[in-house]
Amino acid sequence: MVPLNPPTLRARLMATVLLLSACGGAHAGGGPLGIDYELTYDDAGIWKRSYQLDLEYAVLGTTGVGALWLGNDNPLGHAFWQDIDAEAISAVAAQGLKYAFSRARPYQGDNPNLWFRGSGNQSFPSGEVTLQAAFVTPIIFDYVRRDPWIAALEVLPIYDAIGRMKVHDHWQSDVIAGWMLGTGVGYWSSTLEVPLFVRILPRGVTIGLSTHL
Repeated sequence: MVPLNPPTLRARLMATVLLLSACGGAHAGGGPLGIDYELTYDDAGIWKRSYQLDLEYAVLGTTGVGALWLGNDNPLGHAFWQDIDAEAISAVAAQGLKYAFSRARPYQGDNPNLWFRGSGNQSFPSGEVTLQAAFVTPIIFDYVRRDPWIAALEVLPIYDAIGRMKVHDHWQSDVIAGWMLGTGVGYWSSTLEVPLFVRILPRGVTIGLSTHL
């Protein structure tokens, strides 16, 4: 098992502080943590919704192409295969939680206490923030000892979390829950010497396309 180490702990704590600061903790709010409120709407500049989608597609593409090209025998390729486990498992978990809690999004009434509203309400947790956290966590845990700067990848879930709130798709507790879910599953996947998908897929797929050239 990969132990938590000081560089990683500092990165996680700093990221949490930055996120909570961006949430504007001085505001009175609601929700399970008492911090939920609508941010000022902003769908321009770096917060433009299309950029958030571009980031999602880039992460999925990097994970898939990197894993297939490098293969599990390559250190970075191994991290990408761990990413695949983390992203797939956390995505299923996030979607299950969305159905279970059926929380209304900020644009669906501006009330953070609207839970169990039925179909069409899928605010909790944030699936996209879950994805970003699941993507960066195995890479960070695999590389942070030799390259502490890799912890800067935490900027991806931070950016996505703030962006999702600015376009009124999620509450503060939604993105924090997504971050925790993705990080937790990502950490678990980083402890696997042989990723789950490597175990179930043919060796010809997981060995890496680059090895055939």
